Amino acid sequence: MTPIHGNLLQDVPANAPGEVFTALTQWPGAGDVRIERIVSNGQASPPGFWYDNPEDEWVVVVSGSGAVEIEAGATHTLGAGDWLHLPAHCRHRVAWTDAAQPTIWLAVHVARQPSGDQPPGQSANQAGPTS
Repeated sequence: MTPIHGNLLQDVPANAPGEVFTALTQWPGAGDVRIERIVSNGQASPPGFWYDNPEDEWVVVVSGSGAVEIEAGATHTLGAGDWLHLPAHCRHRVAWTDAAQPTIWLAVHVARQPSGDQPPGQSANQAGPTS
């Protein structure tokens, strides 16, 4: 097996008409994991649109800034280094992203384990991460 490598800050599309999603790697299996780079140039989700992902999503802002609005009422403003965990079916939208520079996000999507299965290293009586 050959390792792959890359740079999150190379080949960043400028002035794209919409956000650009680039799959970086994926691990298929019982607990699917997908990692992608998202580049935003002042984009926001359309009014009234909410993401409702079937998997957990963890995002970190690598550069730039933006805000993620949660349907339940909270808005999280994120800058470089800030991260946010969105549990599966946590309805959210991108409220805004920096129009002066690209906002580069790293997103990790993790499919939920089937009921009763625990993530590796976690027993049934251990609490998961909190945010």
